[in-house]
Amino acid sequence: MAGFSQATLERIRAASDIVDVIGSYLPLKRAGANFVALCPFHKEKTPSFNVNSHRQIFHCFGCHKGGDVFTFVKEYENIGFGDAVRRLAERAKIPIEQDSTPGEQQARHVKDQLLEVHEKIAQRWQNCLANEAAGQLARDYLNKRGVSADAVKLFRIGAAPDSWDDTVNWAKSKSYDLSLIEKAGLIVKKEETGNYYDRFRGRLMFPICDEQGRVVAFSGRILAGDDPRKYVNSPETPIFTKSKIFYGLDKSKRAILDAGFAIICEGQLDLIACFMAGVQNIVAPQGTAFTADHVRILKRYAEEAVLCFDSDEAGQKAAMRSLDNLLESDLAMASVAAMIPEAHSLQNLLAAGLAVRVAFIPAPDDPDSFIKKFGGDAFRRLIQDAESFFDYYLRRLCVLHDATTDKGRLAISKAMGEAIQKTGNAILIDTYTKKTALRLGVSPEATRAEFKKSTPAKGSHVESDSPENPAESELSRSSPIELHLLKLLFLNDAVVAWAVLHLDLSWVPSKLIRAAIEYRLEGEKAKSWNLASFLSDFESSEVRSFITEAIAENPQIPNVERQIADVILKLRNQALDRHVAALTQKAGLPETPDQERVELLRRREELRKQKASPLAAIG
Repeated sequence: MAGFSQATLERIRAASDIVDVIGSYLPLKRAGANFVALCPFHKEKTPSFNVNSHRQIFHCFGCHKGGDVFTFVKEYENIGFGDAVRRLAERAKIPIEQDSTPGEQQARHVKDQLLEVHEKIAQRWQNCLANEAAGQLARDYLNKRGVSADAVKLFRIGAAPDSWDDTVNWAKSKSYDLSLIEKAGLIVKKEETGNYYDRFRGRLMFPICDEQGRVVAFSGRILAGDDPRKYVNSPETPIFTKSKIFYGLDKSKRAILDAGFAIICEGQLDLIACFMAGVQNIVAPQGTAFTADHVRILKRYAEEAVLCFDSDEAGQKAAMRSLDNLLESDLAMASVAAMIPEAHSLQNLLAAGLAVRVAFIPAPDDPDSFIKKFGGDAFRRLIQDAESFFDYYLRRLCVLHDATTDKGRLAISKAMGEAIQKTGNAILIDTYTKKTALRLGVSPEATRAEFKKSTPAKGSHVESDSPENPAESELSRSSPIELHLLKLLFLNDAVVAWAVLHLDLSWVPSKLIRAAIEYRLEGEKAKSWNLASFLSDFESSEVRSFITEAIAENPQIPNVERQIADVILKLRNQALDRHVAALTQKAGLPETPDQERVELLRRREELRKQKASPLAAIG
């Protein structure tokens, strides 16, 4: 389990009462023996989110999410299981040891050291901005830009003194090995002399945080001097990969989940201005083009992205720069990108399953200046009115090409077909086939025929009738009797020992239900059953949801001994019926040899006799 020993997990779980933990996130109200709240995972007006302190589980009867304390932190914070464990361990002040190789332990140690260094230097630069003469230029700049003290505090903005050795001397004063500070990307080593100098000098410092809010890198804006680099960013390190980091996501992820979409802007100050104006579902790619990793991160939080850029030429180039890594390399798609580089690559987001809209800030403003002039509500309306990507794309094509000429119509049709086919989405293809036909004044049939000449690129998303998670969809196909058996075994410990003796797991058709029941029975045999451990270990969220729903309100089941005996008997008989039917079918085949047919019929009669025999009663 993510490298943690079971003993460590149990210790952390025991120290993390689920009511206390969830109560630190949500206002819980007592309802009988349990607690309730408005669900944080879906919008609702009446509380359906239930926390059971006795069983240390939660379950929402609205959206059906459920699990233990690790599951809650993992789902609420949208982090991995390992990070949820570490978060709870830190909360309980429990040191954790992971089962790992010496190499992995060393890598973890280095990462912990780098996180410590980044946190402390962030504090040092915050203090410089707030209290030192070296921070005056940065303070003046922030005042000029209208960045409030609350924003400075929330985003932990700092100032790096205009010195070649301030960070070097700071590291020495803290007894840090300078090679560690170099690995952190904070200082640079001169090859000629072997001496170190500061990477960030005379700059306004923006800490870059991971999704857990830990400082992992910095972006520094020049304040004076002749350095042509407006921004200097940290290099990649063991704790920072720029293609996998969004600036501001640690603060905006809940707002993105609530809004259902993410706004993507270019710079830190734009994001800060939007966030402080109440538009908080916003992120910024960190010093890199918009990558496939960014798309995967966004997909964890939302199904839609609104790309927000300035409407001038610089803004168009920023859009192109942000999404350049998503461009395909084939010549046909590159030719379209050359016509409309800032727009074409957006459909790769659509190919990844994200709906995309495009918003451009009216010239001469950027998001920061627009909000200062017109306010947060005006910016919110601009985002609300953002057009879908392909509407924008079709409109731009019609600007670039004369739709009244044959040459223009051919160019528009070709570019639109190549772009829309890459999504592999039949609904989008049909919709924009009709829209393109209308703009060109031709029939949808003719446009559709032209679009079909364009083939989607290898690896692009294609709609499929198959479920995304076949294992989970299997549960929905499970019979009510299988689900009822699962419920009985998880609610009534007294009957589990009898089930161990009388239930043949092959009688349970559903693989998921069978795996969950096997886990429960094995726990009984080993006398090590633990509901919370099961909820953490079992991967199917749908099975977890069923179990937490079944036991969240401590329901009392009458005649449980009789019910479980009846359920297992029915499952046995259904399994025997399936075997009988299979034997009968095979015996009836003309190519079955007579001797084999006789044996098949003999086995069939044995199975029929078995069906007539009862199960042993519960003693």
